[in-house]
Amino acid sequence: MERTETRETMETTESTAKSLRAARLATFTYFALNGFLMGMWIVHIPGIEHRADTGHALFGWLLLLLGAGAFAAMQIAGPLTDRFGARVVVPLGAALCSVTLILPGLAANAWTLGAALLVLGVGNGCLDVSMNAHAVQVERGYGRPVMSAFHATYSLGGVLASLVGARTLGWGWTPAATLTAAAALGLAVTAAVSRALLGRPATAPDPDAPVVKTRRRTPRRIWALAVLALMIMLCEGVANDWSVLHLRNVLDAPAATAALAFGAFATAMTAGRLLADRVAARVGPVAILRYGASAAALGMTVAALSPWIPLALLGWTVFGAGLSGCVPQLFSAAGHTDQSTAGANVSRVAGLGYLGMLAGPAVIGPLTHLVPLNLTFFLPVAFCVIAACAAGILRTPGTDRKSSCPRRRTAVG
Repeated sequence: MERTETRETMETTESTAKSLRAARLATFTYFALNGFLMGMWIVHIPGIEHRADTGHALFGWLLLLLGAGAFAAMQIAGPLTDRFGARVVVPLGAALCSVTLILPGLAANAWTLGAALLVLGVGNGCLDVSMNAHAVQVERGYGRPVMSAFHATYSLGGVLASLVGARTLGWGWTPAATLTAAAALGLAVTAAVSRALLGRPATAPDPDAPVVKTRRRTPRRIWALAVLALMIMLCEGVANDWSVLHLRNVLDAPAATAALAFGAFATAMTAGRLLADRVAARVGPVAILRYGASAAALGMTVAALSPWIPLALLGWTVFGAGLSGCVPQLFSAAGHTDQSTAGANVSRVAGLGYLGMLAGPAVIGPLTHLVPLNLTFFLPVAFCVIAACAAGILRTPGTDRKSSCPRRRTAVG
């Protein structure tokens, strides 16, 4: 009798481990798909802008619609994920993001492009929040940090998009044709891996239960994490939009050399995220945020003050490596705060973080009218210092010093 029970227990444990491994692989796939889809949009921006005949100034304003759509969708998709589960919302978000990717390539004027960007933002926001909420669920099952690697996969999807986009542009494909092909690929991938996603956690609200209108206030801790995400992702936005211009305009670097600034930052960011989970398992998320943000502040200071191009490139590299593990720790902490509202909590943090990413160029641009470009970088330096000082907020009750995940023993590798 005891042997039978032991065998059944072992079979259940093995089945759970297999489900977790499959769910983790599916999460990697969705993160890579999201990075690929948005990367394909970015690669084709010049052609889309030319077809819509918007000009740079108007196009910049239209991009705000992309952010607005994403932010609004994040606030809706988070609670929906809590209610119906990631297995339902993630594939729907991925399908919506794939289909709406076609629309910018078909836009013929500013009005249709604005509408296309708004709905593309909605699709991206739905997928972003729901897949991050599922990533938290997978991490809870593993009982150790696995979040940063998912975010690294998003970056790798963007790299793949740049390679594919360069090849199709070389073949003379129109943006509409390439984005349609990318959308078809996205739908196929979504259908192929959706069944591997985990079901609703046991504590999630029952979608068939009667809805009781009780308004739950978002905990102050979640808003604090969201503000930190805004600061850190604003720093990422500064690197994305101003690193190349810094070397080109401040240090008078050749165009090819200036492009290495963003390359150094992005490469360090991706590599750091691939390593951050193992480091977080050893030293804990508090240390990742505290020392990562401190290193980022140092790197940005070096880049801002350096009169030499090689030293500035080193500064951008350190900046990317320092920031690499910070945002995943914030998302993870938000998701683990309350299992029943993980999606809603992640949506708050991701939403404000996304606004920070968009605010980077908007904040730095006007400051350049007051001080030189390199001196404006001390704003992100200040934000990094604040994040380092506030890192202790990642400690949560019911966890050990080295993890933001609930204590759990697992046989999953």
